[in-house]
Amino acid sequence: MRIAMIGTGYVGLVSGVCFSDFGHDVICVDKDPRKIEMLEAGEVPIYEPGLDVLMAKNVEAGRLTFSTDLAAAVDGAEAVFIAVGTPTRRGDGHADLSFVMAAAEEVAAALTGYAVIVTKSTVPVGTNRKVKQAVAKANPEAQFDVASNPEFLREGAAINDFMRPDRVVVGVQTERAGEVMEEIYRPLFLRDFPIITTDLESAEMIKYAANAFLATKITFINEIAALCERVGADVKEVSRGMGLDGRIGSKFLHAGPGYGGSCFPKDTSALARIGQEHAVPQHIVETVIRVNDHVKHRMIEKLRDLCDGGFNGKTIAVLGVTFKPNTDDMRDAPSLTIVPALVGGGAKVRVVDPQGKREGEALLPGVSWLEDPYKAANNADLVVILTEWNEFRALDLKRIAKKMAHPRLADLRNIYGAKDAKRAGFEAYASVGRD
Repeated sequence: MRIAMIGTGYVGLVSGVCFSDFGHDVICVDKDPRKIEMLEAGEVPIYEPGLDVLMAKNVEAGRLTFSTDLAAAVDGAEAVFIAVGTPTRRGDGHADLSFVMAAAEEVAAALTGYAVIVTKSTVPVGTNRKVKQAVAKANPEAQFDVASNPEFLREGAAINDFMRPDRVVVGVQTERAGEVMEEIYRPLFLRDFPIITTDLESAEMIKYAANAFLATKITFINEIAALCERVGADVKEVSRGMGLDGRIGSKFLHAGPGYGGSCFPKDTSALARIGQEHAVPQHIVETVIRVNDHVKHRMIEKLRDLCDGGFNGKTIAVLGVTFKPNTDDMRDAPSLTIVPALVGGGAKVRVVDPQGKREGEALLPGVSWLEDPYKAANNADLVVILTEWNEFRALDLKRIAKKMAHPRLADLRNIYGAKDAKRAGFEAYASVGRD
């Protein structure tokens, strides 16, 4: 089957590469000629483990190509996926659909035969019907159907999530569109992975509801963590005790500095706005958004306490600034709130992150970038673990403590423990939900 993938961002590129590995002929399209040049040269513009190898394999097999020519890519395609950005619109919290609608109009002009136009981007309920109207208006003679096919890819594990998904969600209006989507996902269907075929609105809502619920779990355990610190409980033990209940599950119950990334912040905000527009306020989601913001500021106060009440003149080593490990994504990362507070308070901040520098240099002005956590700790007053990269899970704490001017450790991912820190020679240690 011939597929055109409009957009080579995180979702579009991963999806395009994986579809080509299913055996489909895929053309990935992007307006940015620099990205296409990189891709044609075998360079991946994002960090995702294993994506470069899988991309090279399918390029060599002739199933995967890249282009800036949308019309040529759409000509003859049986399915056209729209995988462009839907960032939060400034000022009102809505998802910005301008890129989606612009892509839909371009696709409409390029259609030469029947195709299913599939929205892969995360979009508010009702968007696929708007896409259908826009295409029909731009090209009244076009033969097409629309489909909603939201993605559920975790950055850092996206290839496995695509190839071995918990479920595939497809929203369609016609039997013909359903058959095309079934053929696209046939390799997964044959291996009995769940494929949910439903209506457009339900497919759109599933994506938002799922992300909002996961964000709620994270925020809930972070509030419990704050209470644990006051009453002397250990949030890790609380999380373990909760997670063993099959009705709850252990995933997304890890206390930390708040959620970030490309999905949860914008999707919770968009869902809250959808609820307000339809006079059905999503009170839980709105509270989750507020609490998550408060969690980040609570971390700042925790660090301030470790610095004798102020950051001015202190040297602070921050280990990890991406929103999670195994990605270079900095979007809405807790570090974007926490690190500027340190710099603004007069601290000299050194940052170590295996993949964060490429995006982080522009987003975190005023910091120094190092590659070695031990060098970053030299004569520092505080070391902060902000992202739980594997490189930071087995640090020689004694070595770090000896290098520091004042051996203090803020373990905001609960990798270590107070006993570990004390044995290593730290004079002060703080974690989340265990003080």
